[in-house]
Amino acid sequence: MSKTKDSLLSEFCSITSASQKDARRYLDKHQRRLDAAIDAYYQEGGGRTTVASTSKLNALFDKYKDPTGDNISIDGTIQLCQDLKVDPENVVLLAVAYELKSPRVGEWNKKGWVEGWSRLGCDTVDGMKDALTRLRAKLGSDATYFHKVYDHTFGFARTEGQRSLAIDTALAFWDLLLPTGLTGGALKHDLTGEDVDMDAEESSGWTDEHTQWWFQFLTEKGGKGVSKDTWMMLFDFIRSIDSQFLTHDAEAAWPSAIDDFVAWARSRISR
Repeated sequence: MSKTKDSLLSEFCSITSASQKDARRYLDKHQRRLDAAIDAYYQEGGGRTTVASTSKLNALFDKYKDPTGDNISIDGTIQLCQDLKVDPENVVLLAVAYELKSPRVGEWNKKGWVEGWSRLGCDTVDGMKDALTRLRAKLGSDATYFHKVYDHTFGFARTEGQRSLAIDTALAFWDLLLPTGLTGGALKHDLTGEDVDMDAEESSGWTDEHTQWWFQFLTEKGGKGVSKDTWMMLFDFIRSIDSQFLTHDAEAAWPSAIDDFVAWARSRISR
């Protein structure tokens, strides 16, 4: 077995808690494509070791539910985080929000709660703690899963009735998500199909420094907010752009904010 396959097996097992046998089977079936293998594993129920009890989940929901309403709100969310021993601003909660289809920050409805935790095979706080560990690893390393959580976060973070995100709100959520994807590999740069002649340093792709450039650019630019189009397209932009911004196609259908940022970044590089 090659070192590459050893590494894939180890990563698959780390993310899913699957056995080596199952990891090998899914990776072989999906031609060693980690993202596809992990997705198939979860879609086929491989990630569940137990069947969650609806009655237990209903009881837990009622424990955290707002006494004057039908949903879990901010106070219940804070108590839940304390029980799970997780910081309310931990990025893994964005993955939980996606799994439980939370409509907005600090709010969980019973349908999403029961169906979401059931899919994850959890009906106890300890089981949920274990799920958070798996989700955190998957969010960082699985590009497909990261993209799903990233897309859900826009509506989750947006103020009800607003079409865009306030810039400071967008920056706060990007500050959680982007370092996670960059460190874990979900936002890894792919040069496949690029024709530009670049050395290894130039072709390394987006880095944490570029994230800070993006934040600085948006802060200087100001404006009313970040549109859904800009939010969604930034994911593809980060994965496709080189570190010197040489491969950007201004004629492609990028949002104007991204085109303007490229011009701003190129000017900074050329100084």
